[in-house]
Amino acid sequence: MRLRRPYLSVTTALVVSALGVTAFHHVAEDDNGPASVRAESTEQSATTATGEPEPPSAAPSATVQSRPRLPSQLPGLGPKTLAHIPADTRQVLVVTGAAKNSASSQAVLWQRVDGGWIRGEVWAAHNGYKGWTDKHYVGDLHSPIGVFGLTDAGGRLADPGTGLPYHQSGAFSVSGTGFEGEPLAGAFDYVVALNYNRQPGTSPMDGTKPLGASRGGGIWIHVDHGGPTHACISLSKAHMKQLLRALDPADHPVAVLGDAASLAH
Repeated sequence: MRLRRPYLSVTTALVVSALGVTAFHHVAEDDNGPASVRAESTEQSATTATGEPEPPSAAPSATVQSRPRLPSQLPGLGPKTLAHIPADTRQVLVVTGAAKNSASSQAVLWQRVDGGWIRGEVWAAHNGYKGWTDKHYVGDLHSPIGVFGLTDAGGRLADPGTGLPYHQSGAFSVSGTGFEGEPLAGAFDYVVALNYNRQPGTSPMDGTKPLGASRGGGIWIHVDHGGPTHACISLSKAHMKQLLRALDPADHPVAVLGDAASLAH
């Protein structure tokens, strides 16, 4: 008996071909294949009953990478301290002492952006020889605890590029040695005045003391000389230049000073 070769009509072949293309189309989409494959399979998809091509499927939405959440409040500061920071302040230099009676501290410049705070680098710092006090008096060798505006700068050297008013003068000079025998020369090459017992909007050299002479004054952030200060805050020369260049009067910068336990109140 003679075997006959299988025979497919033209109509059957077209149906099988269409089913194969449709199956490839669904496999490509279900497997989330490359965009080029999905586009190709879409073009080859079967037509609708009306003879119109099927609309292409919507492209998958892109994955949105979430940004890290910024703190809404400055870490380490309690409600009493936060209450003294002006509402329009967007730059805060937080100087935190190692202990109430320590002359070593750390400084961090925080910047407010989009309702949160971005932390800057951690800088080593020195403060008053005897630590910190809630009520500073002249000669007590403590740095004052509190929130103080940063509106005026100056120094023996030329302005490094700060946005604050800057008073350059040879009067910003100091000599002698510090508490640990370190030379003080160059400590006032760059300074930022703390608005403690002074008139804001004047040179750091201005001697006006609204609280009276007994409450001290002339308390600055200045170049570190390698040891404790009388009451000032000191940073390395490189960090002083960074600070001066970063401070922007439009951000109403302030300094928050004190030991960690005091600032947490």
